[in-house]
Amino acid sequence: MTLVTAPERPGGGSGKGGEGGRAARQAPRPARRPVEYGAWFLVLPALLPILVLSVGPLLYGIALAFTDAQSGRTRATQWVGTLNFQDLLHDTLFWESFRIGLLWAVGVTVPQFLLALGLALLLNQNLRLRWLARALAIIPWAMPEVVVGIMWRLVYHPDAGVLNETVRDLGLGDGRDWLTGLATALPAVILVGIWAGMPQTTVALLAGLQNTPQELHEAAALDGAGAWRRFRTVTWPALKPVALAITALNLIWNFNAFALVYVLTSGGPGGRTRLPMLFAYEEAFRYGQFGYAAAMGCVMVAVVSVLLALHLVARLKGGEDR
Repeated sequence: MTLVTAPERPGGGSGKGGEGGRAARQAPRPARRPVEYGAWFLVLPALLPILVLSVGPLLYGIALAFTDAQSGRTRATQWVGTLNFQDLLHDTLFWESFRIGLLWAVGVTVPQFLLALGLALLLNQNLRLRWLARALAIIPWAMPEVVVGIMWRLVYHPDAGVLNETVRDLGLGDGRDWLTGLATALPAVILVGIWAGMPQTTVALLAGLQNTPQELHEAAALDGAGAWRRFRTVTWPALKPVALAITALNLIWNFNAFALVYVLTSGGPGGRTRLPMLFAYEEAFRYGQFGYAAAMGCVMVAVVSVLLALHLVARLKGGEDR
């Protein structure tokens, strides 16, 4: 009779030998990868301008907001803590400019998006000379804001402006001074903002439309869907991420607008077009209150950060839904 014995464990029998066998069977730990310092040198040329031109001034402006820095002072700048922010809470002129800034941002962004959407849908059609229409549509985007402001000041000129000449020719009155009237200054400036920023929104929406598969439109048309139903069920779902992104960016850019309004009205008349950025500029460079102006800038940065956070949360939720 042959006795069959159980095979021994690797590394010995029971006890410490068994533990040694289990340790021997464990996979060896991977060696740590050496730090690739060369990658930092490749990133550094792109990182330095951001640190020097964006992060550095931002940190300096935040620090300046807690001081009483002024122009033309002989004594050293003092640390005042949150005094500038406390004064800002009771500054009715600043909060009025903040309200005007919100009106301006929304009043420009919403019509700008609706008009750009219609123009993008038109330019996406198979029309003759479509390339020429697309080129003409982006001309306002290629013009500097200062040039746009000067051009529209000529359009709004009370005596020789094209707008008032048209009003007189149509027999609708003698015209008016659009940029100095208390009731017309802000709407006139908003109209210029819509005209100047619409090409950028149009290009973004047109790119989104061109990425929509044409087969989906053809299938919906074969099913008997009309133009509105095709837009609602095919075009808009594909365009929605681009629309949300460009709308959020336009809202932020318009809220931070400066050059266009400064050239058109310089914040007048009577502060009716004084946006928050214009108010901070006047406090800093007209009245020399650098610390107070820096506090205004911190508040605006906080508002923009909140808008960006809301936009990112909406995008993340949209990604989870998909």
